[in-house]
Amino acid sequence: MDVLVVGAGPTGLALGIDLARRGVEALVVERADALFPGSRGKGIQPRTQEVFDDLGVLDAIRAAGGPYPVQMIWKDGQRLGEQPMFDPVEADAGMPYTDPLMVAQWRTQEALYARFVELGGRVLFGREVTAVEQDATGVTARCADGTVLRSGYLVAADGGRSAVRRAVGVGMSGQAVDPAPFLVADVRLRGLDRDYWHTFLKDDGSGVALCPLAGTEDFQLQARLFEDAEPDATLDGIRELVAGYTHLVPEDVTELRWASDFRPRTGLADRFRVGRVLLAGDAAHVHSPAGGQGLNTSVQDAYNLGWKLGAVLRGGAPAALLDTYEEERRANAAAMLELSTGVHRGELRRGKATVQLGLGYRESSLTEETRTAPPALRAGDRAPDGTVDGVRLFDTFRGPHWTLLGAPAPSTAPTLPTLPAAPASYGPGIFLVRPDGYIGWAGDTAEGLTEYATRTGAFMTT
Repeated sequence: MDVLVVGAGPTGLALGIDLARRGVEALVVERADALFPGSRGKGIQPRTQEVFDDLGVLDAIRAAGGPYPVQMIWKDGQRLGEQPMFDPVEADAGMPYTDPLMVAQWRTQEALYARFVELGGRVLFGREVTAVEQDATGVTARCADGTVLRSGYLVAADGGRSAVRRAVGVGMSGQAVDPAPFLVADVRLRGLDRDYWHTFLKDDGSGVALCPLAGTEDFQLQARLFEDAEPDATLDGIRELVAGYTHLVPEDVTELRWASDFRPRTGLADRFRVGRVLLAGDAAHVHSPAGGQGLNTSVQDAYNLGWKLGAVLRGGAPAALLDTYEEERRANAAAMLELSTGVHRGELRRGKATVQLGLGYRESSLTEETRTAPPALRAGDRAPDGTVDGVRLFDTFRGPHWTLLGAPAPSTAPTLPTLPAAPASYGPGIFLVRPDGYIGWAGDTAEGLTEYATRTGAFMTT
């Protein structure tokens, strides 16, 4: 097979989708016997919504969730008032999505899994990868049940305690974000309306939040405990916790569906690539859940890596293209770790900084800006939406291809999608937009475009 993806979380499934639509033979293996059952990463940022639009799952994702409610602050059993969760981001023609979506992680994974299967993909559950060996032609993965799998490349999307990362000898450095233990759980309860994200705080900094999970009958409980507390993730323990922080009684918590405790910390892998093994998602970076950056950064790892693997395996691009994955995504992950830590500590507000629409790759070796006087939007930036001759750019971008704006398709790539110009928001010039929606090359004329396309596989058929 071409690619073995270890881990059927959002990262692994998104990568599987991207590879499948490129005709790359990919198998996903998952240690657990089923998809993850909890709501953990419930925030889908606007940039990730754009990714899901391209991957063909946005409608299903939107149907599975809904908007975030306003926060209601409680004190001593009384409502103190409302507080918005996010600073507003004004939509414009280039940004069709500006509000985060709330979707329980298990529902996001169901939508991704259904799309992957629709494209012919397979997930093998109950396969725990315990050893990885690689040579000049491929990777051999050995599973706990004795299964041996051989692939051209292997992508570790197996979480923060990644067995693959350890197997290839990659370290992870990080720091504690908060000295207090946290607990998160999906519960069903009575006595609270579903119009607000209810937050109950104590003067010592501990507290409980109960958020109605859009698209479900559940509430997600989030608790910051005393520094020396021992989290109790049982039904009785959560009932006691809710009764101790809210006006509800223990019996108002009628069901516990999933629970986990943790201490918020960051982690960044020393490398994202070791030969034919690549790290993505939590296997490469671990975030505080504050700010909703972890799942989104992980999905965008997959989106960055998918087209590059496809270009190398099916498009004739040089294998060196894969080096740009670590170059681009490790720097991005480091920035997102700093951001999510700042949100957790109350140093940053959720809003323009957290929607991820401003992220880009200007400093990447894969980026070429050749215009003599480029405006604010430059090569390496996210390619905004817009309309040219009545055609929406995002409709043209959708699919596993590059897009050329401002010039006809070259004779070497007659089927390359093109538009005669870019919207005024781009400024003057010719633009080659990458399959992941970033401007790879920009020039006043087409000089140098062919050379760029050769090293990236842009004009080759996949």
